[in-house]
Amino acid sequence: MEFKEFNGGIIFENIRELELAQTLDCGQCFRWEEIEDGVFSGIAMGRCAKVELCGEKLYIYGAKAEDAELWWDYFDLGLDYAKVRSELANISPVLDAAAEYAQGIRILKQDAWEALCSFIISQNNNIPRIKGIIKRLCECFGDKLENGYDFPSADVMAQLTVEQLAPLRSGFRAKYLMDAAAKVSSGEIDLGKISVMPIEDARQELMKIKGVGPKVAECVLLYGMHRLECFPMDVWMKRAMSVLLPDITVEQLGAYAGIAQQYIFHYSRMNPQLFEGNSEK
Repeated sequence: MEFKEFNGGIIFENIRELELAQTLDCGQCFRWEEIEDGVFSGIAMGRCAKVELCGEKLYIYGAKAEDAELWWDYFDLGLDYAKVRSELANISPVLDAAAEYAQGIRILKQDAWEALCSFIISQNNNIPRIKGIIKRLCECFGDKLENGYDFPSADVMAQLTVEQLAPLRSGFRAKYLMDAAAKVSSGEIDLGKISVMPIEDARQELMKIKGVGPKVAECVLLYGMHRLECFPMDVWMKRAMSVLLPDITVEQLGAYAGIAQQYIFHYSRMNPQLFEGNSEK
C-alpha cells in the first residue's frame, strides 16, 4: 500500500477497476451521496470523508495519514479485480459481458455491525428509504462526528426500546434491530467469530437473529465480512440467473461469486432489454 498526503487528505495512485458511482450506488452501502459530479461524501468506519477518482488517482478528502490503511481496505484496493474479472469471464460469455460492463464495482469492506443493521432495514424496502432510516438512526443515537454522525454501537442500541425507534419510521424492522442489538451486545452473537466460521455455520449463526433470513445473512457475510464466496439471491437475481446464465450454478462461480453477483445485478439493472419477451416479466 502506497499513498501520498496533500493539504486536505490522501491520494492513492495507480487505481484501476474502480468506478465510484457503480461501487457506492449499487446497493451494498447506504451512507454515501454524490454531492457534485464524481464527488461522493459519506461516513464509513467512524470517519467522514469526500472521495473522488481523477484518472487513476483516488482522492480521500478529509482523511488522515494514519487512516490510509483503513481506506485502502475499505475500497478493497489490495485485490486484483482485473484478474478476478478474467477468471469470471472464462465461465461464460454473458458473465464476460457483465464483468466488462460493471468492471468498476468493488466489494467494500464495511463494518459488520452496520452491515447487519443496514440489511435488516433493507427488507422489502428501496434504497432512498433505507438511506433515510439509517440517517435518522445515526442522528438520533450515533456519536457526533465533525461532519455527521457515527453509526450507533450494538451496546448503545441494546439499551433502547422499539418505541424509542419510532422516529426512524422503520416499521416492522424495529423489533428485528432490537433483537440483533441484544444478541450482539450480550455476546450471544459474535460477529468477529462468525466472520471466520465455515460459511454454512456462519449463515446459520446469523439466522438466529429474528428477521435475518438467507438473503440478509448472505448480504451481511458479503458486504460486512467480505466473504466473497457469498451470493445474495432474491427474486430479481433468480430471474437474472435463469435468463442470462441458465446453465451456471452459484457454486460454479467459485471464490468470487459475490463479485460476480454484483456484475450480474448491475448489468441486468442497466440493460432491461435483456429480459424483453421473457415469460417471467
